Amino acid sequence: MAFTRNYRKEYDNYHSRPEQIKRRDSRNAARNTMKKRGVNVVGKDVTHKNGNPRDNKWSNLGLSSARRNRSFARTQSASKVRSKA
Repeated sequence: MAFTRNYRKEYDNYHSRPEQIKRRDSRNAARNTMKKRGVNVVGKDVTHKNGNPRDNKWSNLGLSSARRNRSFARTQSASKVRSKA
């Protein structure tokens, strides 16, 4: 039995929440900041080094491949493994 995602429900319950909208707006602003600074962002993700999407200081932004930016080591409870930094 194949599971099909209910995208409408997913949007209503998560993506349309005000805090998620603010985070998405901030991520878009970070990408636009990089573009304005002359960085070629085509095919790359803009990363937030401290993991906070609302922190768009220039020193906190970087570029990486989508594969690297979207995959993190996880624990058994599915939380991120803390880095050794």
